[in-house]
Amino acid sequence: NCVLGDVGGWFTDVCYLLFQASLHVFVCLLGLVVLCHSDCFFEQLVIKDLKNPPTGCVDKDGQQHAFGTNWMRDCISCSCTTDGLSCCNQLPDASTVEIPEECELVVNKQACTAKAVLKSDKTKDCILT
Repeated sequence: NCVLGDVGGWFTDVCYLLFQASLHVFVCLLGLVVLCHSDCFFEQLVIKDLKNPPTGCVDKDGQQHAFGTNWMRDCISCSCTTDGLSCCNQLPDASTVEIPEECELVVNKQACTAKAVLKSDKTKDCILT
């Protein structure tokens, strides 16, 4: 155990490095949880005519998509199954994500990415606690 007894200087160094690595992994995972929050919806497939069943899903723009297909448009990822149309916004909604006061959410709509950065220095990622 890293807290009990000191076997030698190297043991303490190893324990410290493991602690630091664990802390970095925790901070990164916490950031992913915050930034992966997205809005999703599911639209159940409606069969209007049993003699002429649908062959896919129709998106909000009226485009037909075959069963088993996936696509992304405007950072919204969708899939069509025999159950219906399922879509999720790949960008977090700034109003639903808890970001510390000294940080802000920067969204890149071309790459469909978002990250928290310090307001005082946008080149530095924000450490989410």
